[in-house]
Amino acid sequence: MTGQDTEVLVIGAGIVGVATALWLQRAGSKVTLIDRIGPAGGTSYGNGGILAACAVVPVTVPGLMAKAPGMLFDPDQPLFLKWGYLPRLLPFLRRYLANSTDAKVEHASQALSELLSDCADQHLALANGTPAAEFVKPGSYLFGYPDKAAFEADSYAWNIRRKRGYRFRELSAEEIATYDPALEGCFGYGVECPEHGLITDPGAYVTALADEFVSRGGMLLTGEVTGFDRENGKAIAARTSAGQITADSFVMTTGVWSGPLARDLGISVPLESERGYHVEFVNPSITLKSPIMVAAGKFVAGSMNGRLRCAGVVEFGGLKAGPSSAPFDLLKRQVARLFPHLTYDDTLEWMGHRPATADSIPVIGQTPAAPNVYVGYGHQHIGLSGGPKTGRWLAQMITGQPVNTDLSAFSPDRRA
Repeated sequence: MTGQDTEVLVIGAGIVGVATALWLQRAGSKVTLIDRIGPAGGTSYGNGGILAACAVVPVTVPGLMAKAPGMLFDPDQPLFLKWGYLPRLLPFLRRYLANSTDAKVEHASQALSELLSDCADQHLALANGTPAAEFVKPGSYLFGYPDKAAFEADSYAWNIRRKRGYRFRELSAEEIATYDPALEGCFGYGVECPEHGLITDPGAYVTALADEFVSRGGMLLTGEVTGFDRENGKAIAARTSAGQITADSFVMTTGVWSGPLARDLGISVPLESERGYHVEFVNPSITLKSPIMVAAGKFVAGSMNGRLRCAGVVEFGGLKAGPSSAPFDLLKRQVARLFPHLTYDDTLEWMGHRPATADSIPVIGQTPAAPNVYVGYGHQHIGLSGGPKTGRWLAQMITGQPVNTDLSAFSPDRRA
């Protein structure tokens, strides 16, 4: 079936869904995009904005199991847990921690590198010729460490990046200050990673891409999908709060909310919310040349349009509970220590749900129970970075174009 012959319903209007819809539309498909809130209503709005090509090292590395309990009881560590959620979390946690072996990390890093290595170019291609292009800022991504010893203690991750072919340059404190005077005195050692970048307003960017999709004849609906009607092993319609919608193919890009529908479609990859937080400082007194990962605090700081956004933290607490105050307080303390002279007009706070799979690899491809239903979710910390390429892969699968990549590691029918 060619793109010109295909009617497709894309479910979920975050970066993955919007990218999928645009690539399908450009291939000639007739596309409807539906979301329960609207474009960029979730994690695609509140992420750190980094085009993190080098984010190929999963959270679950060797030694995590020994470190995690101490981190949970240290208010200055970026790991939090709503203890009442622990009984529901345990089955996922067992599978999650089982992936913290060298062999599992090797497998995940290879898959993530396939997805992320050219992410800045993928965003440029997606946004080319649209108003969204103004938000894409290719450039370097920095890592800041207290000293060289702290960098060397992180050698496991850097050796993986080196093995995957990523280039980076080590920086002394003086070289960091020369690169960006706003960082003078902030770090004793650093790393510059070229060929990365920043989206200067993730919410506005995804919204602009969705507007482009609509301007080219795409249909955008607000509604929630509750299931699929199936005949002869294929889906024939999606049941939604906006009514029944028929299509030739369906794509589910609903992030952490994909779980129940995914199980109904034969997917058993464990999925959990890694609740992430950001604090924005409005009209700040500093502007960073490039976004930076503050390694000691495991958060990123990046200058967006009129704001300094600082984002990070991992909290396990499910989908229903509201934000916790402790992660916001931690981010504010860390920023105050890093930039003691920072002034600003106001602060804005946000919490969202990163969709984490047990093996840290997104779920991309045809579903076992209905091969004309495709999925693209589970991108944990790298949804913005990997969204355009995920959308391109899905569009290629649906329209019969060659993908030219081994996607077996992302398979929806894998065991994770």
